[in-house]
Amino acid sequence: MTFHVKKDARGEWRWNLTAANGKKIATSGEGYKDKKDCLHAIDLVKKSAGDKIVEEPAP
Repeated sequence: MTFHVKKDARGEWRWNLTAANGKKIATSGEGYKDKKDCLHAIDLVKKSAGDKIVEEPAP
């Protein structure tokens, strides 16, 4: 998986997470005025992803 960082039409920084097959699987959901803030958000996602438990609703 790869994180991609780019400026949007409003001049804000955004990230996308792309799977090995080229499909986008996650986005920043918001724009950042500073690139460093966008990169910090990516670091937070990387750190929190770890070995998280998957929860499903009860039947």
